[in-house]
Amino acid sequence: MLKRQLGKNGLEVSALGLGCMGISYAYGPALEKKAATALIRGAFDKGVNFFDTAEAYGPFTNEELLGEALAPIRDQVVIATKFGFKNGLPADGLDSRPENIRKVVEHSLRLLKTDRIELLYQHRVDPQVPVEDVAGTVKELVEAGKVLHFGMSEAGVETIRRAHSVLPVAALQSEYSLWWREPEKDILPTLEELGIGFVPFSPLGKGFLTGAIDANTKFADDDFRNVVPRFTEESREANKRLVDVLGVIADSKGATRAQVALAWLLAQKPWIVPIPGTTKLNRLEENIAAASLSLTNDDLASIATALAHIQIVGDRYPAHLQKNVNR
Repeated sequence: MLKRQLGKNGLEVSALGLGCMGISYAYGPALEKKAATALIRGAFDKGVNFFDTAEAYGPFTNEELLGEALAPIRDQVVIATKFGFKNGLPADGLDSRPENIRKVVEHSLRLLKTDRIELLYQHRVDPQVPVEDVAGTVKELVEAGKVLHFGMSEAGVETIRRAHSVLPVAALQSEYSLWWREPEKDILPTLEELGIGFVPFSPLGKGFLTGAIDANTKFADDDFRNVVPRFTEESREANKRLVDVLGVIADSKGATRAQVALAWLLAQKPWIVPIPGTTKLNRLEENIAAASLSLTNDDLASIATALAHIQIVGDRYPAHLQKNVNR
C-alpha cells in the first residue's frame, strides 16, 4: 500500500489505517482475542501499518490487545493512542491535566508493550486545561522519547492553532465522510495552511455507507449507534438515498459502496488517512482494496452533484456528547 505523510516531521503511514475501537468497544460484543489478533495481523499482512487505539476503548482492553498482537512486528508499525478522560472512562468526564497525561502515557506504554508512542492524541479538548499546557506536557514527553508526534481529536480551529504554536500538531482526528462534510468549511483549510495531516474516523458513516444497514437493522443492546440521532429508524430511512447514489457509482466502477466512500476521502487531499474499523476479515479486505481504486474527475463531479441534492437527516452525536467536539 502507498504511504502518506501526516504533518511535516516525517510521520509516514499507510494510506489507510485500521481503527481498532470496534474490536472491543462501542459496537456490540467484543471480538474473541484470537479472532482480534488475526484481524490486526491480517491488516498488517495486507499493507496497513497504522493502528489506532485509545485508553478509553474498554477502557484499557483495546490497548492491551493491540500491544500483544503487534509485539512481534512492533518496529514495522505506527501506533496511535489517546488520553483525555478521567479514569479512561468518557462517562467520568474530561481530564487533560498534565499529571494525568503523564500517568496515562506510562500506563499506555506498558499495555502496548512498547517504549514509545508514535502518535499521541488529546482525545477531546478539555476546557478546564489550557491547550498550551497540554501541548507543553506532550512536548516534554516528546523530548523524553516516549512520544514521537502530537495529535488532536475533534478540536476547533483556534484550539488547533494555539496548540500548534507550542508543539507542531502532526494530525487531527475527527469524523469526515460522504455524510459528514463539516470539516471542509474551516478545518481542512486550516490543516492545509499549517501542514497538519487529517485522520478521518467513521469514514464509512459508522457502517451506514456500506449499504449493510437499513431502517430495519437491529443493533446489539450495547451498540453506541442506539443513541445516535442519525441512526434512528426514521433517519436511516431518510438517508437511504445517499446509499442508493453510492450504489450506482460503485456499480459503474465494479466496486463496493465502502470502496467508493473510502476512495472519495483519499481523493480529497494527499494528507488524508482514513481509519475504517471492522471486526470481519472480508470487510477488512474490501476496505484495503479501496486504496487501489481511482476515482476520475468525472466520478468526483458526479458524486458532488448527487450530494448537492441530498439532505442528510440526524445529528452525528447525542446532545450530551456533541458539546465535547469542535472546541
